Amino acid sequence: MPDTPPQEPTGRGLLLVRNSRSGTSVIRLDPAQEFARRLPGAEVRVLGEDEDLTEVVTQAMEASPAPSVLGVYGGDGSVSRMAGLARRFDRPLLVVPGGTFNHFARSAGLDDVDAALDAFEGGRTLAVSAISASSDGDEQILALNAVSLGSYPELIEKRDHDRARLGKWLGGIVAAWRTMKTAEPLTIVVDGRRARVWSVFVGIGRNEPDRVATMQRDELTTAILDVRIHHARGSRVRAIASLAFGRKTAAVLRVLGLMPPKEDVERLLVTEFACVVRPEPGHSTVFVHDGELADPPGSEFTLRCTAVAEAVTVYVPVTEPRDLAEAGDPAPRSGRDPLSR
Repeated sequence: MPDTPPQEPTGRGLLLVRNSRSGTSVIRLDPAQEFARRLPGAEVRVLGEDEDLTEVVTQAMEASPAPSVLGVYGGDGSVSRMAGLARRFDRPLLVVPGGTFNHFARSAGLDDVDAALDAFEGGRTLAVSAISASSDGDEQILALNAVSLGSYPELIEKRDHDRARLGKWLGGIVAAWRTMKTAEPLTIVVDGRRARVWSVFVGIGRNEPDRVATMQRDELTTAILDVRIHHARGSRVRAIASLAFGRKTAAVLRVLGLMPPKEDVERLLVTEFACVVRPEPGHSTVFVHDGELADPPGSEFTLRCTAVAEAVTVYVPVTEPRDLAEAGDPAPRSGRDPLSR
């Protein structure tokens, strides 16, 4: 009987980068032993404090042989950055959830490390859509979940300021309390129409109609922007309450009368979206993409977002990932008082 040829070790050709700073506010087991056991052929690289993900991946792609698959263990910011690199180098992406919220991983059915490694071993991939965002000619940023302006970026900026001292969870609570006292509306201009708004969320795919903060996507493949514009007709309390991204939390807040009424939230379903942003004096000009802050060069800037079909190929479970395409409202909805001239 002929000898059976030895099998290639699982993970051969995979570069998996771990962001050691992701998910530090969540208690979870270190996945190093699981990676060693299930991916013996992979190169697992822990990103150092002073290392840049782009530089690490670029150097690896210049080596011979170059990785055939790029993987990341981290939160949404790390996943989005690696997705941009996977798109640049035309490689499939393995997403291993290691952050606090893991919005994209959960949308793709990758709820934990085991589910992600099962998906990789199963070999099933899906080409997912994404958002290409830029401000005033800066380089394009790939976002897998959402891009946001207004009260949410202000909250994230305050949270990150105290993150080292308070941690992400407590820092987020303190930041929400501070933002509830200091938030001011933004002035935006869309297609020559001007409005004062609490926030703008640009999500990808059709998302659940009753949410304002579409930070976790409901669809993986639809190349359409789902834009939610929260007009500044209510209180700061409602502005902060509208940032609830969980369905159950949003439903409870709505019962309590804390969520903004539907007529205050304008919805657009478009393939491209651009707006001029004019913050109040003394307020920052940042915007957020998948939980990461971006700082445009000027006090006034133009944000441009485009839906990108089949932006990156991702390993997904052999069973169909959760896709709520039929649950979303297929028609654009807007408030009774849209952007005023």
